[in-house]
Amino acid sequence: MKFKYIEEKIFNLLMIIATSIVFGFFASIIWTIAETGFPSLTWEMITQLPGGGFYLGKEGGILNAIAGSLMIVSASIVLGLIVSIPVVFYLNVYLKKKSRLAYLTRLSFDVMFGIPSIVYGAFAFSIMIFFGLKTSLLGGIIVITLLIIPIFVRSMDEVARSIPKDLTEASYSLGATRWETCMVALRQIAPGIATATLLSIGRAIGDAAGVLFTAGFTDNIPAALNEPAATLPLSVFFQLSSPILQVRERAYAAALLLTIIVLVLSITGRIITNRFSKHNIK
Repeated sequence: MKFKYIEEKIFNLLMIIATSIVFGFFASIIWTIAETGFPSLTWEMITQLPGGGFYLGKEGGILNAIAGSLMIVSASIVLGLIVSIPVVFYLNVYLKKKSRLAYLTRLSFDVMFGIPSIVYGAFAFSIMIFFGLKTSLLGGIIVITLLIIPIFVRSMDEVARSIPKDLTEASYSLGATRWETCMVALRQIAPGIATATLLSIGRAIGDAAGVLFTAGFTDNIPAALNEPAATLPLSVFFQLSSPILQVRERAYAAALLLTIIVLVLSITGRIITNRFSKHNIK
């Protein structure tokens, strides 16, 4: 009995140490970015386009990168939801739970979930070459959509698989069609949709490798889908590569802004998830 007590204390201590290490690394990253970037994070930097000599330490801002990131991410989220929600309903309503097709589909999305973003970028770039497309806003949207679809499908699928069987059976017993049953299930997977959207935005807005091949970079805000688009991660990368100290400090400011955006989205996503979860059947 005493041995079990000591064993429990040891593992509790190990968990506390592991948690402290993770939190320490997180706090260190946030502190480094904030300490270096906050003095350079000005209103002018957020609201202005890069001026002449911006990457040499002169006037201008990163409005082009902010706008480009928001355009790519928002369009990709909409397209990702349009593709992913029907897939999730097909796997959980139309197919049998032990269907081989459902198993292979889930396995495929698991594999796609772990593929590095640079591979998606190379794949999307090859598609663009085939169709004669150049680096553009459309190219960035394509690669980010491909990147986040597995996140959407697997996150929502896990929630959909936890829906009580009695709920769908009750829907069928009342004469509902499969489509109408999908609408009933939609309410139940709403937290999954919110969580998947949160995870997808976090990965999409922070991706640099994929958009490097497909979106390109520009100092202007794209006015059409066939124009290049700047993104915040690439803005950080290009500025951080500069030998000029002021430009590198601006890179940390852009990284701080990106971190703040992800943090705000994370908090908002949790609030939305908790709100939807209150009305779900357990």
